[in-house]
This record gives sequence, C-alpha cells and structure tokens, in this order.
Amino acid sequence: MESRRVKRFLTSEIGAAVLWVVTSLLLAALIAPWLYQGGKWLAGVAAARELPGLIEWLASACGRAKFGRFFDRSLLLSALLLLPLLFRRVKYLRRQAEHIAATGNGKHGTWPAPLQIAAGCLLAGGLLWCLCLFSAWTGALIDKPSSPSVGKFVSKALLPALGASVVEEWLFRGVLLGLWLRFTKPFSACLGSALMFAFMHFLKPPSGMVIANPAHPLAGFELLGGVMRNYMDPRFFIAEFATLTAVGIILAWARLRTGALWFSIGLHAGWILAFKSCGLLYRKAAYHPLSPWGVGEDMRSGLLPLLTLIVTAGLCHFVMTRITRASP
Repeated sequence: MESRRVKRFLTSEIGAAVLWVVTSLLLAALIAPWLYQGGKWLAGVAAARELPGLIEWLASACGRAKFGRFFDRSLLLSALLLLPLLFRRVKYLRRQAEHIAATGNGKHGTWPAPLQIAAGCLLAGGLLWCLCLFSAWTGALIDKPSSPSVGKFVSKALLPALGASVVEEWLFRGVLLGLWLRFTKPFSACLGSALMFAFMHFLKPPSGMVIANPAHPLAGFELLGGVMRNYMDPRFFIAEFATLTAVGIILAWARLRTGALWFSIGLHAGWILAFKSCGLLYRKAAYHPLSPWGVGEDMRSGLLPLLTLIVTAGLCHFVMTRITRASP
C-alpha cells in the first residue's frame, strides 16, 4: 500500500514539481562556487579599470555579496533553467491519464482586479505595519540612525513588492498550487503548496555559518548542508517556519476563494512592502523581553507575527465574502 502511494506521488504532477525543487537545489549547489568566482573576478576587473554603467553596478554588487547571495542567485537561475523540463513532464503526465482538477469553490471575484489588489495590499500591509509600530513602541525595534532616501525606498521596498508578488504568486499559487490540486484535495493542496513556499523562503544557512573556501567546488553543498540543519532547530519551526507556512496557506486560500490571483497578489505585495519598509526604518533591539519568541529576527518571525496573520486571515474571510458575493 505504501509503495503504491509513493509510486502514485512520483508519477503525479506534484511529484514532478517536488523533483524540480530538489534538482534545482542540487544544481544551485553545483554552480554556486563558479558563479562566486565569476562575480569576484568581475569585481576585480571593475576595480582595475572603468566599465559601462550597468556592468559597473553589477561588479560592485558582486564585490559586496557574500557566498550566500551567490547561492540564492544560483538557485533562481537553476529553477528557471529547469522550469521548461517541469512543464514538459507535466504535459507528459497529463497525456498518460485523465485528471479532474479542482479550481476552488466555483466562485469568481466580481471586484475588478485593481480593487482586489488594493484591498489585499491595504489589509496585509496595514496590519503588519501596526505590528511594526507596536514593536517600536515597546522597544523591541529601535529607529535607525538615518531615514532612507526615496530612491532607496523604491529599490529596496516598492520594486521588490511589485516584482516578487507577481512572480511568486504566478509560480506558487498559479503553477504549483494547480499541480497540488490535481494530486489531492483542496485543503491538502493548500497546505502542501504552503509548506513548499515556506521551504523555498528559508534556504539560508544558520546565522554565523562561515564557508571557509567559497571557491571550492563543494562549497555549495557545504552551504546546502547548513541550510538543512536549520530544520532540526525546534525554535526555527515555531518562530519562523510556521509563520511563512501560515502566509502560504492564506495566499492559497485567497486564490481558491476568489478564483484568481489578484487578491493574493495584493496580500503578498502588502506584506513585502510593510516588511521591507519596516526594515529600512527600524532595527532589532539587542536585548528585549519580546525576543526571540514574541518577535524574532524580523517581522516575519515570532509568535506576534503569527498572531497578526491569524487576525489577517479573519479579515480576509470578511473581504473575500464580499468579493465573491455577487458571483453568478
């Protein structure tokens, strides 16, 4: 019985997606040292002579970046390179069997897309900002010495909010949630896609981990081993992983309830905009009673952010009822 379930999973579309994630991680670990060497070489060239503006900016960024940043970029590159293979595998599996795909509860949002995005952004971002201000009031966060410029706010907060919300919602709630729905029931699909969403957002080594020789061919696998050790820390699960899983569940639920990605994109953009803005204005206090369980390293970890997400979910239910109320 168990072997049949494993075989069914491996020959399903979501099994193909999990294989895509694992293969992307391994490929990223393989190419990260070479990307690191190339980046540092470019930084050295830029230090020796003048280069065109865009290349000069890229070289400067490579010179400042640590090995973990090169691993992140290697993972993104690997995932994009292997994405056509995932789509090809999914098409092959769909030709082999007939699938009944659940797409939600049959309702579709009657609010126009801009209104759904704005509502989600205000709801998610507003509540997270309330938590940020509360943390600052209690002293868990303290003001940074200087305020960010408009240009820095746009590049560090606004653009990531716009870009990441669209790309990640298309990938996680558009593609991967759709694959989960073909394999299992809606609740399990929401949970499975949320766990994958949280896992992909915590692909970083433990704090303080140092790669002795980032140029070594196995340095990427050394960092990947450090990433996996994160998942053996109970505090990490309670204070950080659970919060991102809750975020993924809310976003998947919004996708199913409204029948589109617009409200999910708004929620996602609001969270990123508030999170990044808070990081630009405040920094964590060295010692405070709320740390690390109440508020962790940032506004996406800890029990208070998790409680804020529960409140957000309740208000999302209220808003989505109105989005879909007049559905035919």
